[in-house]
Amino acid sequence: MLTGHSHQAWPDCGFDAHSQAWLDAAEFADRKWDAAFEKAEQVRAGYARLLGDPGGDIALGQNTHELVTRFMSALPLTKKRRLVSTAGEFHTLRRQLDRLAEAGIDVVKVPSDDPSRIAERLCDAVDAKTAAVLVSSVLFQSAQIVPGLDAVADACEKVGAELLVDAYHHINIVPFSVSDMGLDRAYIVGGGYKYCQLGEGNCFLRLPHGCTLRPVITGWYSEFDAIAGDHADGSVLYGQRGNRFAGATYDPTSHYRASAVFEFFARHGLVPELLRDVSQHQIALLADRFDALDLDPSFIDRDRTVSVDRLGGFLTLTSERAGEISARLRESGVATDFRGDSLRLGPAPYLCDDQLIAAIDELGAACKEMNK
Repeated sequence: MLTGHSHQAWPDCGFDAHSQAWLDAAEFADRKWDAAFEKAEQVRAGYARLLGDPGGDIALGQNTHELVTRFMSALPLTKKRRLVSTAGEFHTLRRQLDRLAEAGIDVVKVPSDDPSRIAERLCDAVDAKTAAVLVSSVLFQSAQIVPGLDAVADACEKVGAELLVDAYHHINIVPFSVSDMGLDRAYIVGGGYKYCQLGEGNCFLRLPHGCTLRPVITGWYSEFDAIAGDHADGSVLYGQRGNRFAGATYDPTSHYRASAVFEFFARHGLVPELLRDVSQHQIALLADRFDALDLDPSFIDRDRTVSVDRLGGFLTLTSERAGEISARLRESGVATDFRGDSLRLGPAPYLCDDQLIAAIDELGAACKEMNK
């Protein structure tokens, strides 16, 4: 299953947690929320640890789109109508930015072909009319790590713009530290569907300490710890910390599962540093075995100018027939995925070397058969 960059298998402990959510609902009915909110706090703490930001302010959401749109709704787009991003963002952000551009927002996308220059290009694009910069710390199509985001944070601070970093392909596969990366003033979005093995419904938005943004799109959960506040002036009240970006009634089952999986990882010492070592070994093995196949580079190839230590959690191969290759591999029992001409191979810590070698052998056989 070489789709670890998209969906990793769930640990068995998630089944018991999933069941417990149902049992709590059956026994306690509406009072189940006491237990559900406790699970949510444990999930917030889990993400804060992975971000190297203990005690950080974390908002939770079912997916990154709802969190990104809440963030965007807090921006002063009537006064500062410029949003800066890259041409290599995931579809959630790409689609939303494209639609905002249709609505008259000035959306600037810098090239993402050379990740080492992305930060520089973003800094050059930021001006006094910029409301926010939105960028990934690891590119979803190529797995390349984007360096220098601290410089982007500085550029944003100088003009009063916000910085949103998409760390979905970064957390729990490449060690992350808010302070060490110079992102203390950044908003960071991500989720647990991939490398955290938490399944769906477990996404987060990390807020800078002391955040005072007032998102337009929030739910009544944002008023839980402000419900007794003074409404005399008719203003909308916001909760504290992560609740500032809270939504409304949700299915808490995902948080039961996530809490159990976070505890499982902690109990077995599966920390980001160890997982990074495992991943780097696996990516290097896949790359070396692919190179040894000596396939026709006009049919399928990889970028050898990028060293393995500059990659996140998967290896990208390039072929005009990437979709056909992925389908052929699935018929042979090897799950991969593709984006355009990019075939993505994402290992996971539960795979052994023999499985990876067998998968590359199947890849070789499929390519040779298709390229006759």
